[in-house]
Amino acid sequence: MTYTRTAAAHFSVAAWEESVEIDIDGTGSTRGETYYPDRGVTRAHVGYTYTGDVEGSSTVSYVFAYTGADAPILGLEHFTGTIGGQEGSCVLRHVGSHDATTVTAHIEVVPGMGTGGLEGLRGEAELSIAGEAPDGYPFELSYDLG
Repeated sequence: MTYTRTAAAHFSVAAWEESVEIDIDGTGSTRGETYYPDRGVTRAHVGYTYTGDVEGSSTVSYVFAYTGADAPILGLEHFTGTIGGQEGSCVLRHVGSHDATTVTAHIEVVPGMGTGGLEGLRGEAELSIAGEAPDGYPFELSYDLG
């Protein structure tokens, strides 16, 4: 779809809590205090902060399917703040995958979930992350308000 506006921003991880829902083989590894199954499903509750044309914070509920290779990701993110100077909240749907070093995702505004100045928000973004970025990750949302 084609949109008439673009919001450029950076986001940082403010909080991350992940736990195992399904451990298929009973094998995995521990990083920090978190156990990751070799094959299984985890649920993560994540907090992000945004700066730039997108300014605010969000909470995301992710489901990860660890397969030993690329792992599918599904998530719903509730954002509160401003986009292009319009204040409100919205919900974003994440569909993607990750491996040991990269994350890719298509992010789409969920229609009918906006409030305030973001009530009529429509839009999407493509995300590609490699490695850790202490200064945040780039985020560019193509969108319309209507």
